Amino acid sequence: MMNAISMFRTGFTLLRLIAVLFSSFAAIITTMLPLYLYYSFPLSDLLRILSLLLLGTILIHGFLTHVLNDYMDSISGTDTHSPGILSGGSGVVRSGQMTTDTLRSIGRVSIAAVLISILAFLILGYVKIAVLLAIGLYSAVAYSLPSLRFSYYPLLGEWVATFPAVYFIGLGGVWLLMDQPPVWAVQNAMIVSIFCLAWIMVHHIPDRYADEQATPAKVTSVVWMKRTFGDTYSRFPAILYFAMAASLALWLGTERMTAALGILILSIVSILIVINLKIEDPEQVSNGEKQLLILTMVAAIWLGIFI
Repeated sequence: MMNAISMFRTGFTLLRLIAVLFSSFAAIITTMLPLYLYYSFPLSDLLRILSLLLLGTILIHGFLTHVLNDYMDSISGTDTHSPGILSGGSGVVRSGQMTTDTLRSIGRVSIAAVLISILAFLILGYVKIAVLLAIGLYSAVAYSLPSLRFSYYPLLGEWVATFPAVYFIGLGGVWLLMDQPPVWAVQNAMIVSIFCLAWIMVHHIPDRYADEQATPAKVTSVVWMKRTFGDTYSRFPAILYFAMAASLALWLGTERMTAALGILILSIVSILIVINLKIEDPEQVSNGEKQLLILTMVAAIWLGIFI
């Protein structure tokens, strides 16, 4: 009984549910909410699609991605030196709950399971579901595993690995229910994805010294800015992405003026939070990150209501 409870706790720790809720879940909500509020799809269909997306998010983003990331970051040493408040992996290796060998084995089995699922959905004719799973698997593998390991390079970690997963899981529900996703869905998924990239940049700030000491060095966009322009510029990637989200508010145009104003305000507030971060204080940075997580969810719901 105790072993089962211990395994459950370890698995729950690996999920890092906070990261899942305020990224993939936010992306899903921002496009699924309008389908409930303004369209006539049967509630049973919406719930089925929502459940499918949430399950995929938990299993791939919550579990597989973090298993692979924890494994590689433990081997490289970055998690060893991390302050480990909200950042620095799940901590299952440092706490002795798992070994790197166990994580590697779980990762291999999980990848095989996803590949089998993709093949099964293709055979059964559920091509769109198979494509979404394939994108999720690609992002999880590309983010952490050699020889790609995009999280160890500036810009590539967020744009080539993270962004596709968050954007397409956000667009996924609409895509599964419609032949052609409407413009509002593309806008919502894009803006929320940018918000997620922004707070992830803040997430990397407390780890910047640990990432530099890793072997190989984990040169995130945050670390690159620190090395190139000085430590105070570690916050610049987050500011840049929130500014990008603010500029995308113009894309919403006069047809979505309320949505645009809300995103503009939320982006400005987020930028002010980042500017006022005391980056030498990991706990204060993590508190700022929590505020940004909430603002990301507010942005997702706001966009979902005002289409």
